[in-house]
Amino acid sequence: MPNLFDPVVLGDIELSNRVIMAPMTRSRAGEGDLPNDLHVAYYQQRATAGLIIAEGTQPSLNGKGYCRTPGIHTAEQVAAWRRVTDAVHAEGGRIVLQLMHVGRVASHLNKDPGAETVAPSAIRAKGQIYTEQGMMDLDTPRALETAEIAGVIAEYAQATTNALAAGFDGVELHCTSGYLPAQFLSSNSNQRTDQYGGSAANRIRFVVEAIDAMVAAGGAGRVGFRICPGNPFNDIHDDNPAETYGALLDALAPKGLAYLHLIEVANPQVDSRALAKQHWSGKLILNESITYEKAQELLADNVADAISFGRPFIANPDLVARWKAGAPLAKFDLATVYAGGEAGYSDYPAYEND
Repeated sequence: MPNLFDPVVLGDIELSNRVIMAPMTRSRAGEGDLPNDLHVAYYQQRATAGLIIAEGTQPSLNGKGYCRTPGIHTAEQVAAWRRVTDAVHAEGGRIVLQLMHVGRVASHLNKDPGAETVAPSAIRAKGQIYTEQGMMDLDTPRALETAEIAGVIAEYAQATTNALAAGFDGVELHCTSGYLPAQFLSSNSNQRTDQYGGSAANRIRFVVEAIDAMVAAGGAGRVGFRICPGNPFNDIHDDNPAETYGALLDALAPKGLAYLHLIEVANPQVDSRALAKQHWSGKLILNESITYEKAQELLADNVADAISFGRPFIANPDLVARWKAGAPLAKFDLATVYAGGEAGYSDYPAYEND
């Protein structure tokens, strides 16, 4: 029976264990949306994970929504990320980059001059976003013209090329949390009347075409995607998530992708795990508040191929070693999660130095 410490292969990526570090926005990028020395230290410290899925990273200027998040659309950003991937690989680790275009979940105050907030439809999401000027209402987006969509998809392809040039082992398309792909998928945020709106078959089209473009750029075995059917985060609602995500998985299952990364949350509209079992035959990473004991059970029962953990990795850079040794886990400081700087980011010690 497999367990967390057994190796596994996800597409073209060979992992030494099945403990995955989930992507987490930590708001430490510098000028030019560049990763920096903090990122090098932070990810290198956690390189004993079987796979690191690095934080959501914007594929374009328009894709940025939050302050101090990194990009992968300039030569300088590629070079800066190369320092991170080299550090992880020097420790024997594997790392992929999550591509995150936020769409309407944005404020112009966090964007470069000239960048726009775009979405499937010109519908503002309810809620506010942090800016350096304080909490602000989310922007009202401009609806993408049909002819523009191919250009947005091309940004994902170029970001994939850039990520591989930066030394990443692969890429993950962020399709949840109310960001651009989820906005296309969901009936409340997608009111289009062209081939990208209306039926489930039309609303999945953007994601399928983005995945196809990423595969063309990097190969199917280095492309994964993350979903959370029925997730209402950032004012997203779909009338029938089982239908929408069933259609999406049916469309993506034959493509030979590296993995499906499923955030499993309780939802009366849809049983996500049952949906994946019915519509997905590839490698599966499960996520969301899974304990060590539950993770071992899920792997032993062949429910998943690997388990991703977010919060435990914040204060435990040596999480894998702690679990192997049966050592206690450190708790993270909530106040420093997004604070910037080394404190609460790259200064958590390994267990033997606690």
